[in-house]
Amino acid sequence: MLRYVAGRLAWVLVILLAVCVFTYVIFFQLSPDPAVMICGKTCTQERIETIRTSLGLDRPFFQQLGDFLRGIVAGRDYGAGANLVHCPAPCLGYSFQSGQSVWEMVQQRLPVSVTVAVGAAVLWLLFGIVFGLLSGVKEGTWWDRATMALALGGSSIPPYVLALALQYLLVVKLRVLPFPAAVPFAEDPAVWFQSNLMPWTVLAVGYACLYARLTRANVIDTLAENFMRTARAKGLGPVLILRRHALRPALTPIVTIFGMDFAGLLGGALITETVFGLNGVGKMASDAIAKNDQPVIMAVTLLAAFFVVVGNVVVDLLYTALDPRVRITAS
Repeated sequence: MLRYVAGRLAWVLVILLAVCVFTYVIFFQLSPDPAVMICGKTCTQERIETIRTSLGLDRPFFQQLGDFLRGIVAGRDYGAGANLVHCPAPCLGYSFQSGQSVWEMVQQRLPVSVTVAVGAAVLWLLFGIVFGLLSGVKEGTWWDRATMALALGGSSIPPYVLALALQYLLVVKLRVLPFPAAVPFAEDPAVWFQSNLMPWTVLAVGYACLYARLTRANVIDTLAENFMRTARAKGLGPVLILRRHALRPALTPIVTIFGMDFAGLLGGALITETVFGLNGVGKMASDAIAKNDQPVIMAVTLLAAFFVVVGNVVVDLLYTALDPRVRITAS
C-alpha cells in the first residue's frame, strides 16, 4: 500500500511540473509582452526594457522557466541593487494591475472559495445521495418519477438564472435573507450562515440533481447483481442488505465524480462568486481575465490544477477503502 501511495505521489509531482511548464509557456511566451502591459500604452522603449530586465524577461527561455519553477519552491528575487525585491516561496509573481503578491491575493480569497465549495458539497451530497438512493429502492413508483422529474428540471436551470431568481425572491421580495457578504464565522455565525446559504444552494442544485440520477442508476444496477440475490436468500433484512451490500458498490462512481467536482470548485466558482459579489478565487479570476492580469490568471490555473490532481489521488485512496478488489490490486 505504501508503495502504491508513493507511486501516485510521484505521478502528482510529474503532472504538476508539466502543468507549470505548459502554463508558463502559454501565459509568458505566447501572450503579449508583460513589460508592455505593466508599463502601459504611453511608455518609452527604455522603460519597457528596464521592466523586462527587472522581471528577468531578457534572459533565455529555459533560465526564465527555471527561475519561475524555483520561485514556487524556494522563492526568487526581482530586480537588482536598490531595486531588489524578494518574493518568498511559493512565489507566483506580482499582479500587473495592483502590484500585490499573487500568493497573498490567493491566500486572501481562498477561504471564501473553500467556504462556498464545502457548504455546497455538503448540501449536494446529502440531498443527491439520499434522494437517489430512495428513488433506486422505489423504482417505478410515484416517488421515483417525481424525484427524477425534479432532478431533470433542476439540472436544466443555469446557475446564474437561479442565483438572480433567489436574490429577487429571498432578498428583495420576501426579505428573509441578507445579500451575501464576506462575514467571518467567528464574528457572527448566524449572519455567516445566512450570507452563504444562497451561494451554497445555487451551486448545490445542479450537482444534487446529477448525483441523484447517478445514485439511482447505480443502486438499481447493484440491486440486480447476483450477490444481492444471495443476500436475500440468506434471509437478511432489506435495510441490512442495502446498508452492508448495496451502498458501498453503488457509491464508488459517486466518489470519482465528487473528487473532481469538489476539487474544481476549490479553484473558484466563477459564476456564483461573480453574481453574488463574493471575493473568492473565482471572482479574482474573473477580474483578472477582464484586465488581462497574466500572473493572477496563471496562479488560478495552477491552483485549480493542483486541487484536481490531488483530488484524483484522494479518490484513488478512497477506492481502496470502498472496493476490496481495488485494495488487493493496489497492495
